[in-house]
Amino acid sequence: MSIIATQIRQKDALFYFASCPSEKLLKQVRFSSRFYDETGGQIKAEEAAEQDDVAKFIARVERSDRSFQRELSHAKIRAIRNFYETAVSQPPIPGTVLLFTPQKLKFESWADGSGIGRLQEPDEKYLIIDGQHRLAALEFFSRSHPDDARNINVPCVIFDGGSEDFATEMFVIINSTPTRINKSHLIDLYERVSWAEPDKRFTAHIVELLYRSDDSPLQYRINRLGGRSQKEKWILQAELFNEIHRWVKLDWKRIEPDGTDKRAAERHYGAIRDYLKASAKVWGDTWGNAGFMVTKPVTLKAMLRVYADLIAEDTGPADDRLERWVAKLTPWAEQVREFRNEGFYERFPAKGQVERVARIHRELSRWAGLKPRGRG
Repeated sequence: MSIIATQIRQKDALFYFASCPSEKLLKQVRFSSRFYDETGGQIKAEEAAEQDDVAKFIARVERSDRSFQRELSHAKIRAIRNFYETAVSQPPIPGTVLLFTPQKLKFESWADGSGIGRLQEPDEKYLIIDGQHRLAALEFFSRSHPDDARNINVPCVIFDGGSEDFATEMFVIINSTPTRINKSHLIDLYERVSWAEPDKRFTAHIVELLYRSDDSPLQYRINRLGGRSQKEKWILQAELFNEIHRWVKLDWKRIEPDGTDKRAAERHYGAIRDYLKASAKVWGDTWGNAGFMVTKPVTLKAMLRVYADLIAEDTGPADDRLERWVAKLTPWAEQVREFRNEGFYERFPAKGQVERVARIHRELSRWAGLKPRGRG
C-alpha cells in the first residue's frame, strides 16, 4: 500500500507531506496516552514495545506532564471536538499533525521533478509526535458524526527512518514552543496590546461583552478557546469577531468621533444586544432549536450583517428601540419554515459558505424592508 506524498528536503533532513483521509489515518496511528470523551467513551493508550524508547519517552511525558492530566485532557478534547462540530467555512484541522516511523519508507518520485510521488505505508502504526489531542478529538467526532468525519482530510508531515534521538528531540521542541497562537487567542489579546488597531480592539470589547454579559442572548454560546461553559456553542469566536468587525469598519467614521474605549463599546454592545433580543423574540421557538438553522453560524452571520443595514437606517432613541426592532423584524416570523434543517441547503443554494451567508443576508434584509450594505 502507498499514498501520494511530496518529498521535502531541508538541509540534511528529508521528510514527506501528505493529505490523509481521516478514516484511514485513525487506523494507522497509535496513541501513547489515554483519552476520554464526555459521553464516557475512551481511547486506550497502546503499550509501547520494550525496545521502542521513543514511544515510551513520549508516553511518560504525556502521562506525567500536568497539562495532560485526565481532567484537563478531557476538557481539551471536548473543546477541540466542539470546534470540529461548529467549524464550517473554516478548516477543522488547518495545521499538520506530525507522524514518525522508524521504518525507512520507499518513495517513488514522479518523473516531472515536482517532488511528488508514491510513499510506502509503514508496516507498523505511526507514532504521533504532535497532534494527539486533535486526532483523539477526531476519533470521538467520527463516532458521533461518521459521515462528516469521512469528508475530513488531515494534513500530515511524515518522518521516517530517523533515530530515536531525532523523534524525541522533535517532540520536546514542539511541545515546549510558547509562541503558537490561534485566532481565538489573538482576539482575546486585542484589548490588551497597545499596538492593536483601534477598530479591532473596539470589536474585541464588544465580542467579550457578548460572551460574558448576563443580558447577552449569546452568553456562553460563543465557542472560544479555554471557555468552560457546558452550553451548546452556536458560533466560533473568530467568526463572530469577523462579522462585528465588518460592521465596525463600515461605520468607523461615525463610531470613532464618539469614542472607542470600553465605555463606548458598552454603548454599542447595548444596541447589538437589543437587536439580538428582538431577533430571538421574532424567531420564537426556533431560536436555539436544534431542528432549525436559525442559531447556526451561517444564519447568525447573516443576521449580524442585517444589523449593519438596520443601524444605518434607524437612528432613533435607545429607550424604545427593542420594540421598534421587533416590529421591523416581524416579517421573519413568516419565514421560519425556510430555516428548517431539512432541505435548508436546497432552499438557499450556494457554491460555498461565503456565498450562502451573503444570500441569506439579502433575503433577511429584503423581508425586513432594509437595503443590504456592502463592505464599504
